[in-house]
Amino acid sequence: MSFFDSALIRAEIAKITELQEEIYESVFKFPGMSKEDKIKHVNLLEELLEKQRIMYTRLSLSDDPEAVKMKKQIADSATLMGLPENVDMNVIFANMCKMIEVMRNQIDKGRIS
Repeated sequence: MSFFDSALIRAEIAKITELQEEIYESVFKFPGMSKEDKIKHVNLLEELLEKQRIMYTRLSLSDDPEAVKMKKQIADSATLMGLPENVDMNVIFANMCKMIEVMRNQIDKGRIS
């Protein structure tokens, strides 16, 4: 069975896509959101990031050719976005988690409007 034939993997990819769409739909509304809505938005970002991190880990552990191909595509996309080649994606995920925590703290303190 292929990596992507797994019902669990397909369900997780569907959830990642759903979260991405929900976040992208409201990203430009963020400045006008209430504090509660901003916190909900940041929570969605955190959930998405965690699901992406887990999926990347699963891809990394698989030797399925399609999983290997997708992992390479992710690395190539990261390079196109300006990250150094061969960057450790786990470091990127950790840094993004820190950024989300900073956002949450700034919202709590009323510094993000």
